[in-house]
Amino acid sequence: MPVPVSDQTIYDITHVIQLSVAPVFLLTALGTILGVLSSRLARIVDRARALNDRLETATEERIPPIHAEMRTLASRRRLVNLAITSGTTAALLVCVSIATVFLGAVMKVNIAVAVALLFILAMGAFVAALVFFLREVLLAVRSLHLA
Repeated sequence: MPVPVSDQTIYDITHVIQLSVAPVFLLTALGTILGVLSSRLARIVDRARALNDRLETATEERIPPIHAEMRTLASRRRLVNLAITSGTTAALLVCVSIATVFLGAVMKVNIAVAVALLFILAMGAFVAALVFFLREVLLAVRSLHLA
């Protein structure tokens, strides 16, 4: 037997959906950043493979610069991995906060503190992802040798 839906119930559900829209925009931003980070990681890995192949046939004088670039690439890879981990953590926290909003509305429980805490943690993780991303970009620019 269907449960009767009151105007208040529809209002409550509409309000919960409205509250969920802002975090969805945040998820879009996180997805974009994660895409950029994945591309940067792929380029770092491709460059490391190319250098590794070049190392096999390198002359004695070319080996130290190749090793130096490999060390820089390893540092960049670590920073990108930290940024991806932080960004993914932020996205997961946003998803959990959205689910918590819906659960709180359905169960008629005050979840304001939990949602606020999840959102603060998500933003902290997002800030960390951006800081790691900035550090990686600065390292890449610093290691660039223009003729």
